[in-house]
Amino acid sequence: MQERMDHPDESIGLRKLVLYRDVVFTEAGQAPALPARRASVAAVIRNPWVGTGPSADLSPEQGHIAPVLAKLLTDRLIAALGGVDEIESFGKAAIVGTAGEIEHAGALIHTPYFGNLVREFLHGESVICFADTRAEAGETLIVPLWHKTRASTRSHYQTISARVSDAPRADEIVVIAAASTGPRPHPRIGDRMTDPVVTTESLEVVPS
Repeated sequence: MQERMDHPDESIGLRKLVLYRDVVFTEAGQAPALPARRASVAAVIRNPWVGTGPSADLSPEQGHIAPVLAKLLTDRLIAALGGVDEIESFGKAAIVGTAGEIEHAGALIHTPYFGNLVREFLHGESVICFADTRAEAGETLIVPLWHKTRASTRSHYQTISARVSDAPRADEIVVIAAASTGPRPHPRIGDRMTDPVVTTESLEVVPS
């Protein structure tokens, strides 16, 4: 695996890496208590399954490509956000080009070879929330994030937009990992662990 890390373009058909980073200094005219930094890293790779058909076994390439992507993307997220201990929430996503199946996107991110390693590298415990789609080059994908160890912490439910202007080409896949160093600005809508139990029977007025 170390050899593949040293030459990822040769190993996984990597064409480019794209880093996006932002920080919100004011929201509704007021600075957040702690401005959160958010980032996404996208890897553009060739789709190894183009033309293979819906009965093709996707597992050999999963085990070969996904671990390399997990390391490439999380290394850059950690560097962009000031260290792994700064990261509080995470998410993942993939966009497959028009010559591929939607299953090809899922084959790289919905696998322990990617998800388990991303979680380990980012010191997380939660299941990683996700998005995937098939699209032409330049499509914007909204990547959901939530807390890396306490998924029910509603303050960290947020999204980040990811876009690569010239990808995915028809025979490519864009794989994305994203993270944030904190919650949304001014979070104040409660928490799933402390919310009251709400059912139709508990409400005085039930929408019709």
